[in-house]
Amino acid sequence: MRLLPALVVLLFSPFVFAQQSAIPIPSMPAIAAKAYLLLDFNSGQLLGSHNPHERIEPASLTKLMTAYVTFTALKQKTLRPEQTVPVSERAWRAEGSRMFIEPRKPVTVGELIRGMIVQSGNDACIALAEAIAGSEDVFAQMMTREARRLGMKNTHFVNSTGLPHPQHYSTAHDLALLAAAIVRDFSEYYPLYSTKEFRYNNISQSNRNRLLWTDPTVDGMKTGYTENAGYCLITSARRDERRLISVVLGAASETARAIESQKLLNYGFQFYDTVRLYEKNQAVATLRVWKGGSNTVKAGFTSDLYLSLPKGQVEKLKASVESLQPLLAPIGAGQQVGTMKLTLDGKPYRELPVVALESVPVAGILGRGWDSIRLLFK
Repeated sequence: MRLLPALVVLLFSPFVFAQQSAIPIPSMPAIAAKAYLLLDFNSGQLLGSHNPHERIEPASLTKLMTAYVTFTALKQKTLRPEQTVPVSERAWRAEGSRMFIEPRKPVTVGELIRGMIVQSGNDACIALAEAIAGSEDVFAQMMTREARRLGMKNTHFVNSTGLPHPQHYSTAHDLALLAAAIVRDFSEYYPLYSTKEFRYNNISQSNRNRLLWTDPTVDGMKTGYTENAGYCLITSARRDERRLISVVLGAASETARAIESQKLLNYGFQFYDTVRLYEKNQAVATLRVWKGGSNTVKAGFTSDLYLSLPKGQVEKLKASVESLQPLLAPIGAGQQVGTMKLTLDGKPYRELPVVALESVPVAGILGRGWDSIRLLFK
């Protein structure tokens, strides 16, 4: 993948985010939903949205957070896939969609996870919550705490299932963050979301995500429905090296939520490219340092930098780096030392912080004194 060269410009310039300039491309198709959002996974950019921050009832999309907390317990080894979980009467009597667990029939964590993901079993969610936290109420507090950590600022959970409650809410934006976090943080468990059918207790149930059958690039994630929420669907699809995540909330039917989600995915893949501009820890500039044990510091990004652009626009993208001058030692690795300014077709497009890829200690007395004198004449 082609990487952009960076032009270093030494200016006295504080870091300020610039708004991304609008580039004319075909308009997003009309989406019949209360709220929707299209996210590019690698770049983290929104390619389109409607009411992304409006509070909604998340219904069974809640189970993405139930899964996230469960996957965390598995990773921390406080829970094991083969572990047998007791089924409480509360879990057994759960209303809504179920996987049909029974109090006197052993069930493993692995089975409960599949029942939650594929069958959307409320009983499975409650059983997992009780196994991890002792009660669903405490588990819901864990869910909300994780939501805050992930940056889901407008989300609050009171149960593990998504059953309606006035204090149980989220937004399209927050749910997209959650879906992306599952893909990013739990690649070993994410393939479960492509499972089309699961059989438990001699009852087979199909995954309600219709796009798993109609679009071979779709490999997750979750459906939801209540009378108030309408028909909801979060979908993730990968074509070549790109992954898009769509969120459709409040569609009119099961068929509609699938159709509207497909529209979003097709639009994003058709009209946008996502490119890796720079690799993790790649030096994009070498900047002048004053009063340091070294006169220069290598600068770049601590993770791969991706950018989503309208198709055909990549060649029009140019980058320059402005150093935060005077750049004085000591400098710690990861400290912001400059700003990368991107232009597209000669117009300001985006600004990004550039950080030190290495540490620079303070120079000795003579070195500091000499640089102090030189700075007086700059």
